[in-house]
Amino acid sequence: MGAFNKLARYYHRKEKSMKRSKRYKSAREKVDKNKVYNIDEAIKLLIENANAKFDESVEVHFRTNIDSKQAEQLIRGSVVLPYGIGKEKKIAVFAEGEKAEEAKEAGADIIGGEDLVAKIKQAKQVDFDVSVATPDMMKKLAVIAKILGPKGLMPSPKTDTVTVEIKKTVEQLKKGKLNFKNDDSGNIHQLIGKVSFGDKKLRENIKSFIQAIKEARPSGAKGEFIKTITITSTMGAGIKVEL
Repeated sequence: MGAFNKLARYYHRKEKSMKRSKRYKSAREKVDKNKVYNIDEAIKLLIENANAKFDESVEVHFRTNIDSKQAEQLIRGSVVLPYGIGKEKKIAVFAEGEKAEEAKEAGADIIGGEDLVAKIKQAKQVDFDVSVATPDMMKKLAVIAKILGPKGLMPSPKTDTVTVEIKKTVEQLKKGKLNFKNDDSGNIHQLIGKVSFGDKKLRENIKSFIQAIKEARPSGAKGEFIKTITITSTMGAGIKVEL
């Protein structure tokens, strides 16, 4: 029940932060919290209820049945969404020489070797959304692991961000490739687009992400893997979606 309670608290905080505005109450009344909608119904309802003055983001939340304390049950993977997420990622590449040139050609935002490592170590902060490194740079990144790690920015072979294929990797990330993993409760939360994407793009992005989660099922997972899937917009109410 721990994972369920933490997810429930997440939505409680989300609802509380909205201060129960008239807009939110109206949206909530249109959503049957006991109903599980098919994906087309859910997206239609989500778009209809998105009445904020800005282009709301769309999130998908998975409640899984894994035990996040067991290494063999952890969920990690990546996916390239067909239509991206509507937000350009700032990409840092730790590489030198020829691989640094590849990163530049591919459009990486920050590129460097030991100089970049030293800069981050001194500043104790970062200004990028995802990082990629060549294998030979990983030992040098050890001195900033405590800065990158807690922010989920440490390159890893498990997310294909430690690679010699720098150009290909950066290009995929620019196109919307996402690396995902479960949180401490065993749940997964991911931004998958904007309300302005419309029905078709949101549907394809959500379906692609659901399929990626299913394929990332860890070998140690037992019984029912995905318990619930919920989608919501920034200011909207959670809508349960059929598996």
